[in-house]
Amino acid sequence: MLRIHFTGDDLAKVRMAAKPDVLWETILSFHRLRERRRALMFGEWRTETRARLNGETNLLAALVPPKGYFPDFLTPPEAGGGLESGLEAIRATAPARLHSELTLASAARASARASGPASGPSAGPAAPSGAAVIGGLAEGAPQALSRLLSALRGYHRAAIEPYWPHIQARVEADRAVRGRALLDGGAAELLGSLPPVLRWRAPVLEADYPVDRELHLDGRGLLLQPSFFCRGTPVVLRDATLPPVLVYPVAHAPDPAFGEGSSALGPSLGRLVGHTRSVVLQAIRYGCTTSELARRAGVSLASASQHAAVLREAGLVLTLRHGNAVLHTLTPLGAALLRGGAPAEAPAG
Repeated sequence: MLRIHFTGDDLAKVRMAAKPDVLWETILSFHRLRERRRALMFGEWRTETRARLNGETNLLAALVPPKGYFPDFLTPPEAGGGLESGLEAIRATAPARLHSELTLASAARASARASGPASGPSAGPAAPSGAAVIGGLAEGAPQALSRLLSALRGYHRAAIEPYWPHIQARVEADRAVRGRALLDGGAAELLGSLPPVLRWRAPVLEADYPVDRELHLDGRGLLLQPSFFCRGTPVVLRDATLPPVLVYPVAHAPDPAFGEGSSALGPSLGRLVGHTRSVVLQAIRYGCTTSELARRAGVSLASASQHAAVLREAGLVLTLRHGNAVLHTLTPLGAALLRGGAPAEAPAG
């Protein structure tokens, strides 16, 4: 069980991440790559990613086990500024911290092997080449750090970069749901709106967790980081002295995670022509329920629902359930259409 303890100051400092975290998605996707579950949701992504990787994952497999602890230094807060900012923060990790966290990771891996074989095709001891680099990392060797950054960059290019617009759309849709809860009832309502794997029982946020953890925020607040590749249980950093962050899973439909509309318009584009639908798309710009959409666009509730469905089929809108209502938000493709095809501002890093 995970228990996160809040004070009044912590509630005032709860905040939402502005976008997906590139390194959290990179590391957590590596878990998804090696598991056998969720074949419908991630099967096609696994096939495509493995083909791009061509088996080059030894170093990451040595650092990130199929389940359980992986070093905190792999997901620095600087990654919020982009991949290169995050990688440079990893490069700047103090040697003492590298040694401490890698020693802990090695002990966790040895304990897992002693208790029985882990599930997944990549379970087992690290490959010799990966193990050698890990030894260099533990000593703070610059060459070993460079190899790690190269491995992370290459894996990100294969597993994350081609799907980033879709990952971003799912996270932004979740942010819209949480933002509405925050406006409706403050931080307590926001915490109560989190996915069912998290339970707000003031002043404690609880979740099922592989180990017992008591995280006292002590006035530091909490960063809520929605994640596309986080599934099942949320994730927190092991080192309680680091800035607190809670990574939790966004909602997924039961169909493939990267379906039609994730990177290109489907055949429904021809149905989008018309003044009313343009008004509807504008009304969804900042997120709204179906009732709000009907009011903003000046159409009936049934018509608003129908227009939203057509836009969703075209890959321009995402729809998530929020309590007894549904919340519509734009995908990056829908936002680009409103901008007349102009690219969005490039992310930092």
